[in-house]
Amino acid sequence: MEDRSETILIVDDEFGIAEFLTDLLVDKGYRVITAANGKQALARIAEEKPDLVLLDFMMPVMDGAATLKA
Repeated sequence: MEDRSETILIVDDEFGIAEFLTDLLVDKGYRVITAANGKQALARIAEEKPDLVLLDFMMPVMDGAATLKA
């Protein structure tokens, strides 16, 4: 397993999907952070500055389209 410095933010309100993607990406050596909605994602982006964001479209509080626009 390679140790990568890239950080990926997974934004998904479906815990099972976020957990599956986290396990897959961590196994590949990525650092993974998560958020359950767009509002949380924007806070995590400000704190962590991820290299890539995997953004769900349909979420409570703030959906993917509103998050992307923000």
